Amino acid sequence: MVEISIVVPCFNESEVIDAFHTAVLAALGPTGASFEICYVDDGSGDGTVERLRELARADSRVRYTSFSRNFGKESAMLAGMRMSRGDAVVLMDADLQHPPELVPRMLELHQHGYDQVVAQRDRSGEGAVRSAFSRAYYRLVRRFMEVEIADGAGDFRLLSRRAVDAILSLPESNRFSKGLFSWIGFDTVSFRYENVERAAGASKWGGRRLLNYGIDGLLSFNSRPLRLAIHTGLWLFVSALLYALWIVANALLNGVDTPGYATLIAAIVGLSGVQLATLGVIGEYVGRIYHEAKRRPHYVVRETDRSAAVDARTGRPVAPAGRPG
Repeated sequence: MVEISIVVPCFNESEVIDAFHTAVLAALGPTGASFEICYVDDGSGDGTVERLRELARADSRVRYTSFSRNFGKESAMLAGMRMSRGDAVVLMDADLQHPPELVPRMLELHQHGYDQVVAQRDRSGEGAVRSAFSRAYYRLVRRFMEVEIADGAGDFRLLSRRAVDAILSLPESNRFSKGLFSWIGFDTVSFRYENVERAAGASKWGGRRLLNYGIDGLLSFNSRPLRLAIHTGLWLFVSALLYALWIVANALLNGVDTPGYATLIAAIVGLSGVQLATLGVIGEYVGRIYHEAKRRPHYVVRETDRSAAVDARTGRPVAPAGRPG
């Protein structure tokens, strides 16, 4: 019986995958626990999948799946959890920003009965601008989202088998794992660790991608933008009504004035902006409904080792057909 499954999404990590694998073996070896490492190649364009093939041939504890293209980290984590067979599953990145030496500590806390053990990084070494935006985002999240997400709590965490099964039971296509981890509940404990730089290569998360990811998170667990649009419309209606009453009163007392051109243009532009913003919010939700209604699989598998073959829609093991490739 496999005690621990290490799930590792990979995207263009050929420069660091060997160092990561060595570090994981060094961290887990002294624990004496049986483990497997489930690598998911998210459509890399470098030699990542070739390195995974070699690791799988050299070590029976290594399993891998390779996507037909880049489907994103959310899909890669989902595929890895579907592959996993361990009583506990650890999610971590391959760039060594999630230190493998912390895994034994996570296992120790898990043995105390916790279903989720979350490693929260501090922000040492992070740029001032990025750090300020991140803190502001998490304050916004805590205020408006329907789930609680702690600042610095990322994907580096341990999940019990029942927590993994709960995550896999959720059918939505638009997945925001940080919110899903919080939504399922269970006993959770966290600890902080010092921020670590990438061992090699460049970050795949630029400013634009982080912004889109943040917007996805807010919309995935929050219907308040729609309610805010309603409140804004009501306040504008009340303001317009009061303004109309003021014009009538002023006309009765002082006579009719010629309407100001600037006031008229400002009102038109302001109201048009509110309407467009409201339509944009509604469009985001409608688009998500459309995406969910299509029920496409989260990813398409191009290649997998024989033991890791799973159905992309159900997550159940399937018999391999022919050679990988």
